[in-house]
Amino acid sequence: MSISVWFAILALGILLSSCISRLTVIPADVISEKTTYDSDDPAIWVNPKNPSESIVFGTDKDTDGAVYAFNLQGEIIEEKTLRNIKRPNNIDIEYQVRLNDSTTADILVVTEREQQQLRIYSVPEMLPLDGGGLKVFEDEAELVKRLPMGIAVYKSPLDNKVYVIVSRKTGPEDNYLYQYQLLSFNGQFGLSLVRKFGRFSGEKEIEAIAVDDAASLVYYADEGVCIRKYHAEPSMGDEELSCFGREYFRSDIEGIAIAKDVGGEGFLIVSDQQRGQFNVFSATDNRFVKAVNLGTSDTDGCDVITTALSPTFSTGLFVAMSNDKTYHFFDLQKLGLADK
Repeated sequence: MSISVWFAILALGILLSSCISRLTVIPADVISEKTTYDSDDPAIWVNPKNPSESIVFGTDKDTDGAVYAFNLQGEIIEEKTLRNIKRPNNIDIEYQVRLNDSTTADILVVTEREQQQLRIYSVPEMLPLDGGGLKVFEDEAELVKRLPMGIAVYKSPLDNKVYVIVSRKTGPEDNYLYQYQLLSFNGQFGLSLVRKFGRFSGEKEIEAIAVDDAASLVYYADEGVCIRKYHAEPSMGDEELSCFGREYFRSDIEGIAIAKDVGGEGFLIVSDQQRGQFNVFSATDNRFVKAVNLGTSDTDGCDVITTALSPTFSTGLFVAMSNDKTYHFFDLQKLGLADK
């Protein structure tokens, strides 16, 4: 890289940092009740019969951890909360996953790091569908390389096969992510390893993963380097499609949420963790769109829904964790995406 190009990039970073530091804080519509230990990653389940009774799930990372369930007022729903999970890390939701020839279920998938496994539950019944847990990264000899962190569920628009893409605490420079197909046996799920893919810089770690089902794309945060993009459909190849966004972040690139069909466009909303704000990118060409300050602190995980849920969330719901053990809920229009 020439000195002139290096100085141009440095100047852009300084200018961006100056502009972002003056952003007005957008207050949350709802702040949840506190978790016990360390709030981390949220996932939103939309109730198809009554959207106002939708549930926001959020992990609480600890050996005596839990997946909390919150109503849209931010109150804990104890009967839907999953406890005694050993360091739950990240979670994702998928709808209408086939259990057998005649039955489907909405499911929640969570990484249970200290047990080196995934847990799967039906939503909203919260019944286990995994036979006690599904081990991942079993071919790795070192324990530290078997500790799952990030999770994203992909339902193929080609054949409705359902996959889970999993990251781990540490791993190799190549084939860092494992993609498993979910297979159902008598109403319980099993895993079949389909492929290993994905570059890792080795600088920090990879936790945040998000999938755009309709476009068959997966994005993940190589935290100190860039947002990496690959095909989510295994048959479409393992070539990296893009590595973008580093110049817009102070340090760690964290939680990723994908908002589709907002004002006719799609957006990636990505946590700029140490700055306490979010950077928004186009889902079409990954160009930087804007930054927003939502008043959260040290955000790891976030999620978004673009349909109306209630009078408070009439244009959709964006949820982000904050390091005070809470989750912050925003009506989607507050992010101003439809204006871009």
